[in-house]
Amino acid sequence: MISLRVLICAAALAAIPAASMAKTCGGDFNGWMSKLKAEAVSKGHSKAQVNKFFRSARIDPKVLKADRSQGVFRLTFTEFAGRAISSNRMNNGKKNMKKYKSTFAKAQKKYGVQPAVLTAFWALETDYGAVQGNFNTLNSLITLSHDCRRPDLFRPQIFAALELWERGDFDPVKTKGAWAGEIGMVQMLPEDILNRGVDGDGDGRVRLKTSAPDALMTGARLLKDLGWAANQPWLVEVSVPKNLNWADTGLDKTRSVSDWAGKGVKARGGKLPKGNMQAALMLPQGRKGPAFLAMPNFFVYFEWNKSLVYVTTAAYFATRLDGAPVVTKGNPDPAFSASAMKSLQKKLKAHGHDVGKVDGILGAKTRAAVQKEQVRLGQPADAWPTAALAKKL
Repeated sequence: MISLRVLICAAALAAIPAASMAKTCGGDFNGWMSKLKAEAVSKGHSKAQVNKFFRSARIDPKVLKADRSQGVFRLTFTEFAGRAISSNRMNNGKKNMKKYKSTFAKAQKKYGVQPAVLTAFWALETDYGAVQGNFNTLNSLITLSHDCRRPDLFRPQIFAALELWERGDFDPVKTKGAWAGEIGMVQMLPEDILNRGVDGDGDGRVRLKTSAPDALMTGARLLKDLGWAANQPWLVEVSVPKNLNWADTGLDKTRSVSDWAGKGVKARGGKLPKGNMQAALMLPQGRKGPAFLAMPNFFVYFEWNKSLVYVTTAAYFATRLDGAPVVTKGNPDPAFSASAMKSLQKKLKAHGHDVGKVDGILGAKTRAAVQKEQVRLGQPADAWPTAALAKKL
């Protein structure tokens, strides 16, 4: 459904000088391919093998179109979660957790990742393996490497795919997946498959497209490597008092769970985590919408995908599979349209704030700027933009 790991290096790549990227992207495709092949040979691959691997490689315009039209990230959390978490997905998730109970138990014992967490990713990425993407993987990687938006992310994936091919685990003509070059049931880039692939079913091969045990064990290993704290909570929905200091909220501000409890924050279902655990109070749609305490494991989700909407949905879906109640939607102020958000971002920039690219998306930098302006103007500082704020600016 949403390409995994595409946005992982966005912040780092933004700091790479354009001149550096220009050396490895764009220009005449044939000339670019010749340099790519030469680099592959310099890495120890035979010229004959390299030519055979790249024989069918070409630019796929559909990949570029998909890369430039990710409008889903403009949806609010409740909109996105409402579309992504259907009753059918919930039911199938519970069935799969039973069907692969032994695999989930093995993954949790070895990597400390809870079954519900893996199941939610599995559902959102490919509907439990049913929709893995129909893009030729090599052509996707070639296209995104030749394109100059994020070549430093995708170019190494080509050489990883070449190594997988030499192992017998990749076909440059037949292997298909997501538009961003990800493969298998939990949508992994070739480098992650190469470095973290796990043979979960014991057949001697890592088959993420056809083996659920392989995919689940590999996904668990990746999460552990990204920093998942074994068997620790990640997210809990809470109710908050109306007189809370909203400037204390946001993912960039953490305090102990016991401190939040002392401020009147309560779990909606079940209990709050241990009192000494650090947590941030997250309001994805402001003080009138859902509220969550986000623990350290929640932040690991951002190593998998940078979108707050996606991350919150994946984490919330996992809590649902783990027995949490349906989220309280509340009555948040209406979300801005893309054009209105761009207008707001321009106003925030005019007031000296760094909002990143003016893209119409309420990202972390825009939220931070909104909250600062709300504090300055004496408005409830919940980081959710409103018409009142826009008018004041």
